[in-house]
Amino acid sequence: MNRLFGTFMRRPEAGSILSLIGVVAFFVLIGGVNFGTLVGAASWVNFAANLGIVALPVGLLMIAGEIDISIGAMIPAGSMTTAILSGYYGLPIPVGMLGALAVGILVGLVNGLLTVRTSVPSLIITLGTLVAMQGIVLSASVLLTGNASVALTAPDWAKFLFGHLMGESHQVIILWWIGLAIVFAFVVHKSRYGNWIFAMGGDKESARNAGIPTARLTITLFLLSATCAAFVGMCQAILFNSAQVSGGMSFIFNVIVSVVVGGVLLTGGFGSVLGIFFGTLTFAVVSQGIYFTHIDRNWSNLIIGATLLIAVAMNESFRRLALGYSGPKKTQ
Repeated sequence: MNRLFGTFMRRPEAGSILSLIGVVAFFVLIGGVNFGTLVGAASWVNFAANLGIVALPVGLLMIAGEIDISIGAMIPAGSMTTAILSGYYGLPIPVGMLGALAVGILVGLVNGLLTVRTSVPSLIITLGTLVAMQGIVLSASVLLTGNASVALTAPDWAKFLFGHLMGESHQVIILWWIGLAIVFAFVVHKSRYGNWIFAMGGDKESARNAGIPTARLTITLFLLSATCAAFVGMCQAILFNSAQVSGGMSFIFNVIVSVVVGGVLLTGGFGSVLGIFFGTLTFAVVSQGIYFTHIDRNWSNLIIGATLLIAVAMNESFRRLALGYSGPKKTQ
């Protein structure tokens, strides 16, 4: 039992799982929230699903030693592209959906190419594309439609797949999030690509010298990040029957916090998909759980900040445990 507990404590996701347990215990014991009410609430699960689909690829980028903050503009970009093409111009909904994903691919490609072909840090590059895409989305919307918001009526099949409420409360995007998490977990932890990502985060130059296609993999990760953000925007447009040029900026902070709480180091080379998944759940409970309590809402940011600081300290401790672990000694 002690050996199992010790092995668990060395896992990257240990901090996020313990953080989730601690946050739930805090709301139940101190906040006076009924456990069943909290678990059954749709608000934090819906919040986690929209956030989690973006956090997964951003987390992999951070493991690889890069970061993408252009996601803040890609969510409204995906939403507005779908609404303008299929709402304002009346094109078939698949055209609008493919248009949104194409925008994500294009921006991800730009981010990736600039990162691998210049010496400019990805933080600065994606900051530039963030600002540029904000201007493009606003200008294009006003120029093409004359408005900063566009209505959209999606057919039933699109609503069913991307924008309907299961049980009249839980968004179908939850299933997409779980499915993507499973796929990402398999690729990262069961294939050579995962080893390559961790190697890049540890030492990109050494990884390149070892024959790992660091440039191609970096571009692929940026493609995934921007496309997943555009996908979330597309789903939101279909769900809410409209799109707006505003929104998405909060995703930058929320995603990074979720990934860090999930055990991913900002310096790269350490983390897990399961940790990112539980980190997103933890942040969602912290963000939405306070609305089920008698605690003053003004304390929410303090709770989020304290959770982040505790998670960072825990993750560093777990990283040292993992690096110092040599495995069970063999008996002679």
